Amino acid sequence: MFTIDDLNQMDRQTLTDTLGSIFEHSAWIAEEAAALRPFSSLSDLHQKMSRFVKAADRKTQLELICKHPRLGTKKTMSASSVKEQQNAGLSKLEQQEYEEFLKLNEDYSQNFGFPFILAVKEKTKQEIRQALLTRLKNKPETEFQQALEEIYRIARFRLEDIITEKGEIQMKRTMSYGKGNVFAYRTFLKPLTGIKKIPESSFTGRTNTVVGIDVTCEIGGDAFLPSFTDGDNTLIVATDSMKNFIQRHLASYEGTTTEGFLHYVAHRFLDTYSHMDTITLTGEDIPFEAMPAYEDEELGISQLVFRRSRNERARSVLKAERTGDTITMKEQYSEITDLQLVKVSGNSFVGFIRDEYTTLPEDGNRPLFVYLNISWRYEHAEDAYAADPARYVAAEQIRDLASTVFHELETPSIQNLIYHIGCRILMRFPQLTNVSFQSQNHTWDTVVEEIPGTKGKVYTEPRPPFGFQRFTVTREDAEKVKRNAGEALGSLNA
Repeated sequence: MFTIDDLNQMDRQTLTDTLGSIFEHSAWIAEEAAALRPFSSLSDLHQKMSRFVKAADRKTQLELICKHPRLGTKKTMSASSVKEQQNAGLSKLEQQEYEEFLKLNEDYSQNFGFPFILAVKEKTKQEIRQALLTRLKNKPETEFQQALEEIYRIARFRLEDIITEKGEIQMKRTMSYGKGNVFAYRTFLKPLTGIKKIPESSFTGRTNTVVGIDVTCEIGGDAFLPSFTDGDNTLIVATDSMKNFIQRHLASYEGTTTEGFLHYVAHRFLDTYSHMDTITLTGEDIPFEAMPAYEDEELGISQLVFRRSRNERARSVLKAERTGDTITMKEQYSEITDLQLVKVSGNSFVGFIRDEYTTLPEDGNRPLFVYLNISWRYEHAEDAYAADPARYVAAEQIRDLASTVFHELETPSIQNLIYHIGCRILMRFPQLTNVSFQSQNHTWDTVVEEIPGTKGKVYTEPRPPFGFQRFTVTREDAEKVKRNAGEALGSLNA
């Protein structure tokens, strides 16, 4: 949902994309209306958009009328029309009813030279049928003007569906369904090359000889409400079909990354099923590592044998949404999950509040075992799809950066550790806007404090309660660290 203020602040193209389907397949009306901003209310916006239709010549008006689908037919139509007709019960006509609507529509078109148009919101199929029979008796000019009036009403309803008036609170129900654990494996995907090299990582690309992915697909849309309330499955895409759709499209995907694959599948889904409003895809990589091979009296890396890794996983999340006939990416981020790192010394935890509840001793040099989930967001989502590989940020690079900073830093706390990891990531990759962390402290409990003649100790698993942290590092944080480092270096050189 958008507010009028949202629309007033959009650039011209975004506004055109957002309102382009308010008048059926006539984005030019939204584009013209953009010049009349600011809009003071939903009614003001509706009047200004309608003004362009009223001022248009008869040929343009007729073209607009003819872009509307026939009511009760099964032909392809816009997403908005699909929902409107479905809610009126026109998507589940009995065969006899369907044939009657087909004949009435044909009679109407022959009489007047354009399709029968009616704003069907909150109307039943019986009321629509009666309106068709009644209006068949009208004169052509009367029906021409009536068709335009119905188009204005349809536009008003569509605006009300996407715009929230200022101060109005609208509750939107949760309604979605989908398929999880869709496993797909592909051999000989296009290799990922051309990655930007960074000092902290030796990673330069992926051969993609074996690619595994675990996909979760969740779809939503008002068209699915009858499946919940009435058991009407007319517009339901079976979750088994979703599974097949995802797996088969991995064969036709020509990119190199999981992020790119999710983007590709999201567009194919919404292009194929026009009544879907949203799709959320989560893809978790199933990593495979090439094994050593002794060949031609040399030890090298096999191009045929791979070992499935059980270590940390790369993961990507993408949410796409349909606004009218336009598909936009509402959210995209990448992450690495369950990265488990232990540093055996060089970590402290001192200076915290001590009171009657405190039993934890201060420790100036402790081992530190952390679990990290690290996610990163691009300023421009297309960079995640690796069209330009030099702007793609690989999970392997994030992993190596995290371990390098952990190695370098005299760690006073996990909070400070994740802050500096995030700042380093943003310094290396200016195409990112922020980096978010979910971390857990799983530092071992000490069993043997001293082993004579060594630095060693003996530890065991910690007790079940664990500490955790959540933090987002912004570009402002990275600039501050960079600036402070420059000032410190300047004072040393003075």
